[in-house]
Amino acid sequence: MGNRIHNAAYQSKVMSAEDAAALVNDGDMIGVSGFTGSGYPKAVPIALATRAKALHAAGKPFRVSLGTGASTAPELDGELAEANAVDFRTPYQSDPETRKKINTGDINYSDVHLSHIAPQFRNGFHGNMDLAIIELSAIKADGSLVPSSSVGNNQAWLDLADKVILEVNSWQSEDLEGMHDILGNIHKVPLDFALPIYHSGDRAGSKYLSVDPAKVVAVVENDSPDRNSPFKPLDDISKSIAGHLLDFLDLEAKAGRLPDPMPAMQSGVGNVANAVLAGLLHGQFENLTSYTEVIQDGMVDLIDAGKLEVASATAFSLSPEYATKMNDNAKFYREKIILRNQEVSNNPEVIRRLGVIAMNGMIEADLYGNVNSTHIMGSRMQNGIGGSGDFARNAALTVFVSPSTAKGGAISAIVPMVSHVDHTEHDTDLVITEYGVADLRGKSPRQRVPEMIKVAHPDYRAMLKDYYAVAVKVANGQHTPHDLSQALSWHQRMLSTGTMKA
Repeated sequence: MGNRIHNAAYQSKVMSAEDAAALVNDGDMIGVSGFTGSGYPKAVPIALATRAKALHAAGKPFRVSLGTGASTAPELDGELAEANAVDFRTPYQSDPETRKKINTGDINYSDVHLSHIAPQFRNGFHGNMDLAIIELSAIKADGSLVPSSSVGNNQAWLDLADKVILEVNSWQSEDLEGMHDILGNIHKVPLDFALPIYHSGDRAGSKYLSVDPAKVVAVVENDSPDRNSPFKPLDDISKSIAGHLLDFLDLEAKAGRLPDPMPAMQSGVGNVANAVLAGLLHGQFENLTSYTEVIQDGMVDLIDAGKLEVASATAFSLSPEYATKMNDNAKFYREKIILRNQEVSNNPEVIRRLGVIAMNGMIEADLYGNVNSTHIMGSRMQNGIGGSGDFARNAALTVFVSPSTAKGGAISAIVPMVSHVDHTEHDTDLVITEYGVADLRGKSPRQRVPEMIKVAHPDYRAMLKDYYAVAVKVANGQHTPHDLSQALSWHQRMLSTGTMKA
């Protein structure tokens, strides 16, 4: 491990991960760094999980509460969940062991909009923050803290926590320094300032995180890589969905409804998002910008091709190949990429001002455009709402994408009524599957129905038409007709028989 700690006071606080973990108390509320598997502490959580197992074996209680930026990785969420060391978790996760514990009721999980979580902590909704564990790429001689591959809620946690443990990770490129834009001195609402961001490339803060040195109780060194999972090869369905969106944007441009250059884009993580980015790489749109949550492989390709002028986010979500590329070439990319606090990257004020085009995945949508992006069959949590709500409510154009079916066709993504609502019909402009684009803009609920049916899988279109025909006859009103006795029958049938098909 190379020495990245250039401040004598912090050097004097260097200790092992095990010694640092011993400073954590049962019942602590801990704020940790990490967002989509980037920039999370990797040594202390493993040591903490080992300690928890030993305490449990001795018959002693040990559980903590965790506030993060978003999802982390097996070394953090997975290890602590498997050790039964987590009582409460917020705001977003994607770890299988954590998900299992949430759905068995062993972990209390608060699913929160990503732009909301730091203000909630700042205003005391989650009680006192006892400890923060934050990964850095370096500590400068003057005590400035150089962030690593994500920013997330790091500055908020450093401000709020009573005690701080810093993990300095020499795997992270030293050339990340200068890529970040950290807005500090954010206080409780009401706020008395506007965010001075009028373009994705505008900077409003500092390159460094800051902390009261007296709060730092430990500094731990490591050189472990981020969890950079390879993306699946683009399949025909993802390519088809991306093609429909790009064709739609082309028509919007020709109709004069899309400014030139195109407004900043936001995209969730996944195959469809990367297919869209790949399509933009070979498409007609130039001088692109992005105001989003994560930097994905496709955005790096757009930067390399000169098509993407600047990308603003709060973290990386890269494949191993592209993570290596970023580390090797961070000096170049820091001129094109800005990593911000997530309460800035996901800020409704800025999203609205920039006229963002937002694209996110979903689990299901109903005939009227209500969207479920978090729950399987109404009750089982998948991951969480993440930042999709921040963008859906405030974007100039809100797009939800999904294959038309799941589980080999047993589940339809277009249903009579969603089993859980994360995004209401009021926030949904387009729903896109491999079968086309449902354009819900300017339409009454009843006018949206044929749009939604046309993007459903052919196996389910007749069933949707039959449901709607009955709903019109039996509903107690004709604005949004539903047959409440059958509205969730597809989900009930899936739980009973293993398929939604009649």
